[in-house]
Amino acid sequence: MASDSPLYQFGTNAIHAGQQPDPSTGAVMTPIYQSSTYAQVAPGEHQGYEYSRVSNPTRTALEGNLAALEGADHGIAFASGVAGIDAIMKGLRPGDHVISTNDLYGGSFRLFTQVFEPFGIDFSFVDMTDLDQIEAAITDDTAMIWAETPTNPLMRIIDIEAVCELAEAHDIDVAVDNTFATPYLQQPLDLGADLVLHSATKYLGGHSDIILGAVCTSRDDWAEKLRFQVKSAGASPGPMDCFLALRGTKTLHVRMDRHCDNARALALFLDEHPKVGRVRYPGLQSHPGHDIAAKQMSDFGGMIAFSLTDDRIESAKTVLSNTEVFLLAESLGGVESLIEHPASMTHASIPPEEREKIGLTDSLIRLSVGIEDITDLRADLEQALDRV
Repeated sequence: MASDSPLYQFGTNAIHAGQQPDPSTGAVMTPIYQSSTYAQVAPGEHQGYEYSRVSNPTRTALEGNLAALEGADHGIAFASGVAGIDAIMKGLRPGDHVISTNDLYGGSFRLFTQVFEPFGIDFSFVDMTDLDQIEAAITDDTAMIWAETPTNPLMRIIDIEAVCELAEAHDIDVAVDNTFATPYLQQPLDLGADLVLHSATKYLGGHSDIILGAVCTSRDDWAEKLRFQVKSAGASPGPMDCFLALRGTKTLHVRMDRHCDNARALALFLDEHPKVGRVRYPGLQSHPGHDIAAKQMSDFGGMIAFSLTDDRIESAKTVLSNTEVFLLAESLGGVESLIEHPASMTHASIPPEEREKIGLTDSLIRLSVGIEDITDLRADLEQALDRV
C-alpha cells in the first residue's frame, strides 16, 4: 500500500501504509533487514540501498507509515526523539532566533540552552498559550517557533492554527512536538505547521521497548536537510527498533482510544478527590485550554498531571512510592501505567527557579495512563492517596 493513500482511514493506514509483502518471500510482516551494506551490480548501480546509516528497507517502511499517519509527504526516522530535534536545529544557523514554550520538555530545554545556544542560536521561552507574548518575542532574526502541545508536564494547550497564522505573517517556520497527542488525535501539518516531531519511543512504539524518533514534513527543503543530517551526523535508528515501531503503529488507534478513556475516568476521579489539588487534563471542562484542545484534537490523550491539597514534596513522594499498578519510572506512552515526579526526573535539567515560575512545583505528579482495567487503576491511586 502506498504511503500517500488518501482514500484509506487512519486505522487502515496504521496497519498497511508504507508496507508491501516482502517481494522475495511474500512475508506479510516487513522483514528486519539486519544488514549494514548492500551488493551493487556495478559501481553506483544498486537497488536503492548502499549503506544502512543512510537508509535501510525496514526504516523506509516505517518512514512511509509515519508519513501517511501525519498526512505528510516525508517521514524521516531518527535514533531518538532528541536526535530528531537536534537535526531540526542543525537546519538553523548562528544568529537565528527560536521561540518556544516556557514549560518545555526538559530534554528539549537542555538541548536548546546547553548545546545550541553556545553555537550562536538564540532562544526565547514564553507562555505560548498567549499569542501576544509570542508576537512580542518575534525579532527580525526569528527563524522558528517550536511548539509542544499538550505541554510536558503542565498539559497546557497551544493553539497550533493561530500560531501558524502568526508565523506565516512573519515568514517563520513552525515545528510541533506531537508526542503527547500522536497523529491519531492531532495532525499539526493540517493546521499549518511545517514540521512535526515525535519521540516514537512513546505512544507510536507503545510498548516501552524501543528508543526512536521521527520528523514528518511536506516541505521538500526540510526533508532534504533532515536526510542530510541522518547521512552526515549518523543518528540512524536500527532495523530492529524500526520493526518494533511498525508493530506499534499497527495498534496505535486501538491503544489510544483506551488510553483516552482511562485518562478521562481518572481525571474525573482525581478532580473530585479531597486530597487532590489541581488536576491538569485538557479533557476537563475546567481546563483553561479545553476549548482549543477540543477544536484541534479528536480526543484528549492519556497524560494527566496533578498536585495535592497538601502541597509538599514529602506528600508527593508518599503517593509516588506507594502505587502498585502505576510504576514509578520515566517516559510515557506505553501500555503500562507510569507515575513520575517531573521536578526530580524528566525536568530536572530545568533550573528550580524556572520551574517555579511556570508552575512546575516540586510536588507535581505526572501520570501516563496505560490500558489496564480502569477499576484497578482507580483503586491503585485511591490506596496511594489514602496514605497521605
